[in-house]
Amino acid sequence: MPDITEALKRALVGRPMRSERLGSTLLPKRLALPVFASDALSSVAYAPDEILLTLALAGVAAITISPWIGLVVVVVLLTVVASYRQTVHAYPSGGGDYEVATENLGRRAGLTVASALLVDYVLTVAVSISSAAQYLSAAIPAADGHEVAVAVSAVVILALINLRGLRESGRGLAVPVYLYMASIGLMAVAGFIQSAAGTLRPAESAGLEIVPQAGYEQGLIGLAGAFLVLRAFSSGSAALTGIEAISNGVPHFRRPKSRNAATTLLLLGLISATMLMSILALARETGVRFVTDPATELTRDGVPVGDSYVQHPVIGQIAGAVFHDVPLLFGLVTIVTGLILALAANTAFNGFPVLGSILARDGFLPRQLHTRGDRLAFSNGIILLAVAAVVLIVAFQAEVTRLIQLYIVGVFISFTVSQTGMVRHWTRQLRVETDPAERARMRRARAVNTFGLCMTGAVLLIVLVTKFTHGAWITLLLMALLFVTMNAIYRHYDTVARDLAVPDLAAARALPSRVHGVVLVSKLHQPTMRAVAYARATRPSTLEAVTVAVDPEDTARLRAAWEAAEIPVPLTVLDSPFREITRPVVDHVRQVRRDSPRDLVVVFVPEYVVSHWWEQLLHNQSALRLKSRLLFTPGVVMASVPFQLDKVDHVGTGPGHEETHPHGVRELRVTASPTEAAGTGVAGPGGIAPAGAAPGGPADPRASVPGAGAGARHGRGPEVRS
Repeated sequence: MPDITEALKRALVGRPMRSERLGSTLLPKRLALPVFASDALSSVAYAPDEILLTLALAGVAAITISPWIGLVVVVVLLTVVASYRQTVHAYPSGGGDYEVATENLGRRAGLTVASALLVDYVLTVAVSISSAAQYLSAAIPAADGHEVAVAVSAVVILALINLRGLRESGRGLAVPVYLYMASIGLMAVAGFIQSAAGTLRPAESAGLEIVPQAGYEQGLIGLAGAFLVLRAFSSGSAALTGIEAISNGVPHFRRPKSRNAATTLLLLGLISATMLMSILALARETGVRFVTDPATELTRDGVPVGDSYVQHPVIGQIAGAVFHDVPLLFGLVTIVTGLILALAANTAFNGFPVLGSILARDGFLPRQLHTRGDRLAFSNGIILLAVAAVVLIVAFQAEVTRLIQLYIVGVFISFTVSQTGMVRHWTRQLRVETDPAERARMRRARAVNTFGLCMTGAVLLIVLVTKFTHGAWITLLLMALLFVTMNAIYRHYDTVARDLAVPDLAAARALPSRVHGVVLVSKLHQPTMRAVAYARATRPSTLEAVTVAVDPEDTARLRAAWEAAEIPVPLTVLDSPFREITRPVVDHVRQVRRDSPRDLVVVFVPEYVVSHWWEQLLHNQSALRLKSRLLFTPGVVMASVPFQLDKVDHVGTGPGHEETHPHGVRELRVTASPTEAAGTGVAGPGGIAPAGAAPGGPADPRASVPGAGAGARHGRGPEVRS
């Protein structure tokens, strides 16, 4: 079973990579752009949908202002890009917003940002994959109604790709990301040329009318209209998601890391802004209608279109109008857009594990998230992100409109806190900098971050006001729970560190006054003999074998065999009138501790090592219960003595053969594993030798045990305790 599991793992994620190959995984800009910017680039596939969806509440006339709302979103986007270009130069270590906030605003601010980013990464995967599933159902009718299954499958596939390593995932993403940019660019150019020539066809929904919702019959006038415009702007601000991923991924860039990351950010901002404005402009030119419930909110000649009408996403409708006579290009745009939405989640699969590793290093998340897997990727973080995203997708049935209400709250919290930290960073640097040219550069950087703070702070306020009752409160609740959890983890690790600290090295080096060894015995067989030999090799001050009298006949046979074997260890029989095994042993060990509080008690437990995992269910259950009970008892050490059932050889003359003891007792000798040999300090293939035996010589069970008493040296008979 282990071999099959290992072979399957290698087939899925590839061969292990040596640590020194970490440098070979660094990315050039041409690969870093699809890896870290795919989320932000793909946001233009659903940000226009959300703008039109919100404006449609006020009717057809309202959607004509969508390009102007998109223009404001672009201004904010370019401002944030400029701000993060300052961040990657000032903090190139990869901590991003978390590091900026922690260093400049304190631990609480850092954890607030970290909570927002972690929730945002999970939502990025859920929203992107769910949106991709909807595009796929638009292109392939057979997928309609199976969006959840498609989305979950896509998350699993994407997780496996990332488990293979960052560079491999970058190569896999490069072609579809660049193909997506090329197809959207071709659609925009062709659409604007057709519009200028007067040959642009209307969208499939252009002939339909939108039924305004209650309260918006007069359009966008009044306070309600202004509130709706703000809601549309906050929904369109989803186009900014993913920008922060580059600041977290600076260590993955080739040198010069900061400059390459800043260049990639600039390319990302320009491409995203151009694509967003192009799509919104073409949506208005083609007369796209996009509503929440098309069956009732869209009418044809005053009659609702009904459930038979299938509403396609905005890009799909534009592509259908532009490439009406070229079905191949229409299919290409639709399929590539759906694909890039699925692959956009890859940004989160790169950002979440890195941030999780940094938080784990600082003690705010489990330490397992800090270590890299055998493919030099943060495997535990990738798996955790995939599981969390699947939970959200299933819980919200892969509905983008429901998920996106939770989405951008965390993004703009991290933006705003980060910009505040950067303003304080430049202010602190200006206090100590004396070079005039450097001071001028710092003032410009602070001005950029100050403007970014104002913009992102305003958007955050709008988002909180307009989206709180639409699901934003769920995001805030998740952030609060994560914040509390990370603080609790930090306190736990801090307490453990204090408890593990050595206050007095001299006292810590001192040996315990006495060691009392207890060997658990059920029968006189090879595992018992191995446990006795190992226990004696550790030279405890006193040593006893302990068995529980559950069946009188079995106990009598064990006593007789013990005396006949002349084993120089006293056998203690614990009475158990209610046929319990665990409780009498636990009570006995604790009594030893009470009698000698300064002594160390070592309990040696013979355990079977079986060939198959399912056989483990048939063995060692008593040992497991004992360990769980004694684990929290101070001064008690549990020592497992393994016995490999599949390594026993009863015939032969080499190691592992059966010998006849000089006194007539047959001794089954089994070769010690390298771990046992190293752990006991005893060499030789003949097994574990007792104290005083020659290296490699036979394990004579009659050899004396220091401190075991005269009765033990002469094979004293069993002692019964109740």
